[in-house]
Amino acid sequence: MLPEQRKRKIVELVSDRDGCSVDALADELGVSKATIRRDLDELEDERLIERSHGGAVPVTAVGREQTYGQKEVQNLEAKAAIGSRAVTEIHDGQVVFFDSGTTTMQVAMQVPTDISFIPVTNSPLLALELGKEATDVKLTGGTLRHRTRALVGPSAEAFMERTNFDLLFLGTNALSDDGSLTTPNEDEARMKQLMVESAERVVLVADETKFGERSFAQFATLEAVDVLVTDAEPTGELAETCSAADVTVGVEAG
Repeated sequence: MLPEQRKRKIVELVSDRDGCSVDALADELGVSKATIRRDLDELEDERLIERSHGGAVPVTAVGREQTYGQKEVQNLEAKAAIGSRAVTEIHDGQVVFFDSGTTTMQVAMQVPTDISFIPVTNSPLLALELGKEATDVKLTGGTLRHRTRALVGPSAEAFMERTNFDLLFLGTNALSDDGSLTTPNEDEARMKQLMVESAERVVLVADETKFGERSFAQFATLEAVDVLVTDAEPTGELAETCSAADVTVGVEAG
């Protein structure tokens, strides 16, 4: 395993288990404790984890929001698989909005080069990715939130209120069993709400770690979603909610 792959795995393990010891990480990854300690020091410098006595804990706590950098290294294989399935929803001539986020970034990275469409986004990072193939990309404008690299605020909202889209790739921080879609920040929740209202067809891209979770601000429900692209089949109450909302579920395992 390459050093960058190992460090990405460390962040995933620490986040999934709400903390890990140096001993557990060394055993899991098959490397020395000294190597793990060096990795943890570097990851702490990058603010992706926090060192604790004998190990590490997630840098986020209850009520705090993960940074783009933290989310970027989590569940990467699942997000890539979701992206490969999601891009099949794009058709020639469409106006397609890409919500900011690390899962929608994986969608943007896998857009076919033989399809002609107009991409729109509230993410400068996604705009750069979408513009690699000599494509003009429309940005909402607005204020850049440092934590998530998303454009928000009155200017961005004004753009959303005067535009319409054929297709929306929508991200979420949490998808509860009753179908509520939520995110930690009110400004981003408002942007997501306007995205949904402006889109003819909504494709929600979310890995299974979002299932059964709740965050601070609700911006929509599954009633507004046409397709859920994920890496695991929803079960129990969430599966029933998807069925009742007539949501098509596309599963691509990472």
